[in-house]
Amino acid sequence: MNLVNLESVSHAYGPKPLLADVSLGVEAGDRIGVVGRNGGGKTTLLSLLAGTVRPDSGRVTHNRGLRVGWLSQQDTLDPASTVRETVLGGLAEHEWAGDQRVREILTNLIGDLDLGSRTGDLSGGERRRTALAKLLIDDHDLIMLDEPTNHLDIEAIAWLAGHLADRKSALVVVTHDRWFLDAVSTRTWEVVDGRVERYEGGYAAYVLAKAERARIAQAAEERRQNLMRKEIAWLRRGPPARTSKPKFRIEAAQALIANEPPPRETVELMRFAAARLGKTVYDLEDVTLHAGGPGAGPLVLDHLTWQFGPGDRIGLIGVNGSGKSSVLRLLADTIKPDSGRVVRGKTVRLAHLSQELAEVDPTRRVLESVEEIRKYLQVGKREWTASQLLERLGFRGEAQWKVVGDLSGGERRRLQLLRLLMDDPNVLLLDEPTNDLDIETLNELEDLLDAWPGTLILVSHDRYFLERVTDKCVALLGDGKLSLLPGGVDEYLERRAAGTAVTARLGLGAPTAAPEPAAPQPSAPSAPGGLSAKEERELRKELNRLERQLDKLSDQESRLHAAMAEAASDYAKLGSLDAELREIAAQKEAVEAEWLDMADRLGD
Repeated sequence: MNLVNLESVSHAYGPKPLLADVSLGVEAGDRIGVVGRNGGGKTTLLSLLAGTVRPDSGRVTHNRGLRVGWLSQQDTLDPASTVRETVLGGLAEHEWAGDQRVREILTNLIGDLDLGSRTGDLSGGERRRTALAKLLIDDHDLIMLDEPTNHLDIEAIAWLAGHLADRKSALVVVTHDRWFLDAVSTRTWEVVDGRVERYEGGYAAYVLAKAERARIAQAAEERRQNLMRKEIAWLRRGPPARTSKPKFRIEAAQALIANEPPPRETVELMRFAAARLGKTVYDLEDVTLHAGGPGAGPLVLDHLTWQFGPGDRIGLIGVNGSGKSSVLRLLADTIKPDSGRVVRGKTVRLAHLSQELAEVDPTRRVLESVEEIRKYLQVGKREWTASQLLERLGFRGEAQWKVVGDLSGGERRRLQLLRLLMDDPNVLLLDEPTNDLDIETLNELEDLLDAWPGTLILVSHDRYFLERVTDKCVALLGDGKLSLLPGGVDEYLERRAAGTAVTARLGLGAPTAAPEPAAPQPSAPSAPGGLSAKEERELRKELNRLERQLDKLSDQESRLHAAMAEAASDYAKLGSLDAELREIAAQKEAVEAEWLDMADRLGD
């Protein structure tokens, strides 16, 4: 069943046509990801589909009675309303508290907010999450989302993808998060030069199909040039040759990449990095760090010893507020540890991209502000001019002569990143570098970083970018340590869900020297952590007891959730069950903390 239809639609803002004679439709059950350059017309397309913008020409028709859920980038929340009123409307507490779907949405999107707080007092990110929760609680035939992953961490993004996959509503989503596109979409629309090109499959299939189209177009152009060179006059006078529309074939796409080298020549980059950096980059020795200064704020690192080596490419993962940015600031020497010390290599030449935009002279031109750092940069085996690098990061033609003060937030961030790269660092600390970058610019940035030899430490909620440019992931899980994740982001999400973590106690880069073996002692055999065999047996017995207790508490939680669902209309009983559930949750949290302490002592 057709839900929305666009017939020969054109629309422009000022002299720039964003969409020209576009005809397309959204069917029930469609799951469409929309990609394209910033300013290319993606948001305009969604606004036309939603009916909030009327086209300059053409017609937009909606199915009768169509229920549309529309998350725009504009904040429309009433600042005087509470979070509860905004998200839940007039629902009584027993109605929403007894609905598992509603509770899940609240927990995963606004679980950290007080439902009684005014929306006008919330931060921009909190208001965005509140608007998304409100939309998801309602029922819709068509959901349209414009950058829904903004202000969500990796865990929340994974939950949102699963939630949308389980809904029956049709979906149209604009996002620069390529992992999310692959997870939720089965078709891709690319808005380019006023057209909407359509592809089957998610982001990965779109990339392969676009490459196949480009290959076919190139082959056709080569044939055309050959014909022109032969000067076949009769062809010029004859009718144009017929061509069938090229369709995506997986075999052809696989052939395109069969002989492609890996994105990074790891051995060569490591060799270059070691030559530029020497053996020592960062050594953390017994470091303790709180996010708010010595003894203040959440504990980030607790007596941690680890290393970064030359050529390491590491992604740092954790929930919002876990201290990822604090770790980068510690390495950048803008904050000091509570105790312990950070040893920095003598040859380290650091560049730190923080979430705050660095001040750039607002009266300078874009190209001038880059060339004042350096006019040429060697990336891998190729030398680039400042102008060429600006073009790769989206500053084409006249955009290089814009005044810095007239740039948007996303353009200023791209400029800041390029100025850092032009300073030729050998260590990069990047804190959310993908904010406000479109997919084409992200691809160019990834390509630049692939050829860049040095140590890279990256914080990003963009899962695709994280896995694309780094070689290993570590996580801050709230225990004051760093957990090495051989399985990457998937392993992080599994451990978060299970409440367990394997902690890397020593280096993540170059391994530290192993201690000399101690002389054998006649005492009882030692166990992990210097425990005697008897102490280890006692601790393992206690650990097993705690695990059985956790299983019982989890069963009680499940029974209470089922009872609350059955008692949805009984307000008094629901309140009693909710109090009991809170008590069980508190007990479970205490037992989990005790279990983690035991496991840590055992080294498990």
